[in-house]
Amino acid sequence: MYSKQGFSSLPICMAKTQYSFSHNASEKGAPSGFVLPIRDVRASIGAGFIYPLVGTMSTTPGLPIRPCFYDIDIDTTTGKVVGLS
Repeated sequence: MYSKQGFSSLPICMAKTQYSFSHNASEKGAPSGFVLPIRDVRASIGAGFIYPLVGTMSTTPGLPIRPCFYDIDIDTTTGKVVGLS
């Protein structure tokens, strides 16, 4: 899918447990003969990488190009915060 969209040259970024090269933290070190269950593949095009999701790994949402705090201010006349609703 990503090749058809022109993103085949992007690097793949893998996140995993720090205890094992496998998806299973109880398989310490560098086990062999395991199958890595990839449940989905996603792309962060703006950041420039593709990342597979393994097991129950969760992700966090990305940030917008322009952070929302730029729209929050204090009205110096009234002392009220504006831009939060």
